[in-house]
Amino acid sequence: MLERDPIVIIGGGPAGLTAAWLLARHGRHPLVLEKDTQVGGIARTVEYKGFRFDIGGHRFFTKVRAVQQLWRDMLGTELLKRPRLSRIYYRGKFFDYPLKPMNALGGLGPINALLVFFSYLWVRLRPITPEVTFEDWVTNRFGRRLYTIFFKTYTEKVWGIPCSQIGAQWAAQRIKGLSLVSAVLNMLLPKTPRGGHIKTLIHEFEYPRLGPGMMWDAFHQHLIRHGGLLEFGARVTRIEHANGRVASVEYEHDGTHQRVPVSAVVGTLPLRELIHCLSPTPPTEVVAAADRLRYRDFLTVAIIIDAPTLFPDNWIYVHDPRVKLGRIQNFKNWSPAMVPDPSKTCLGLEYFCFEGDGLWSMPDADLVQLGTRELTEIGLLGGASVVDGTVVRMPKAYPIYDEAYQGAVETISQYLAGCSNLQVAGRNGMHKYNNQDHSMVTALLAAQNVLGAHHDVWAINADDEYHEAGDVDLGDVFADPTALESTQPHVPPGPATD
Repeated sequence: MLERDPIVIIGGGPAGLTAAWLLARHGRHPLVLEKDTQVGGIARTVEYKGFRFDIGGHRFFTKVRAVQQLWRDMLGTELLKRPRLSRIYYRGKFFDYPLKPMNALGGLGPINALLVFFSYLWVRLRPITPEVTFEDWVTNRFGRRLYTIFFKTYTEKVWGIPCSQIGAQWAAQRIKGLSLVSAVLNMLLPKTPRGGHIKTLIHEFEYPRLGPGMMWDAFHQHLIRHGGLLEFGARVTRIEHANGRVASVEYEHDGTHQRVPVSAVVGTLPLRELIHCLSPTPPTEVVAAADRLRYRDFLTVAIIIDAPTLFPDNWIYVHDPRVKLGRIQNFKNWSPAMVPDPSKTCLGLEYFCFEGDGLWSMPDADLVQLGTRELTEIGLLGGASVVDGTVVRMPKAYPIYDEAYQGAVETISQYLAGCSNLQVAGRNGMHKYNNQDHSMVTALLAAQNVLGAHHDVWAINADDEYHEAGDVDLGDVFADPTALESTQPHVPPGPATD
């Protein structure tokens, strides 16, 4: 049973469910409002005729010990250790990633490889200053020629804007510590000179046996067992606030309008939507800042192929500008249990788009045909036939780090600081391109703030050493004596999705 004036969590993805988990450990019974029909957000697992696939691939790798323990406690032996194998497709050839010397030299050819080397030397002698854009940041670390070959085309497919309009902060956050020199050292040595692995280049990760949705189903079950409630199909329409506090939340559910008084709110919905839900409306400059935030949408074309194997990779980056395809996931190589028929293979063909554009609006059958045609063009079908397919669209999958986002987020965060019982967390909730481990950290800190702590949630995954620190100060999130269950491994029954 929900408590009077409950803590409301908006969103049932990794951040929202992690906040709900911690609050349940402290004897609270939160209400989670999820507008979709299943938990997990972009980290959910979709099932189609027994085949399971991710909305993008989701590695479970972290240096944050509390998050790693939580993952393992939730799934126990259902969390598999998996080897990483990924390659880059460029001009009809495949390049190992992380780069390997002979593979890269053989693929580029000796003349091109020599030009790459001189391009790198040139930028070391004359670096771009200041580093403002993604293009500046990558060029300074790899040289312009290698940037053009291995970064420009794919990055512009992902974001839909030129690399010269993407902030350097995104590169610093996503490929921190990686450069031409560090890539070469990683080829030759098991560790970097400082003794730590570069996160971009990890060779092994953990993965739930039935996909990432299995993890978030376990969190959902934890919430329900301990008195919380999660309502699917619940779209928040209004967040009433007064005198520096949120008073109530209104939402649509099953065709009716609900209003619930709250003691606190943790918002993981897109930051732009949060601002537009606030009533009374925030000042004009705050609304304008929210309207400057942009998002990249995403769709997966999952195709079932009449072949037991096609290639050994977990995923492949497609850098060929002739095709719209951005990345290919091979779900059988993430976990054999993702594919119910061992004689078949299931691939996830990833297309990056904007909601309402030509790709997004294309009928599902046409998208399956497009994916089949492009997969054939780059030579990965190997004569096998596509026997079935389906499409899943994911709006607001990626917050865009364009030239306007940083100032907009600062304006919004300063305004939200004036609301004492409103916390934000997660990728879209903070407009930060976090991985799920850092989204979970923001949620743990936000939940602790609701309970009386004073963490700076915005500091997580900033462009400094905190990004990869294993000693993020979470306190002991497992030590509360009022916890409602032990941390023994729990394996959820049933399938990976609701």
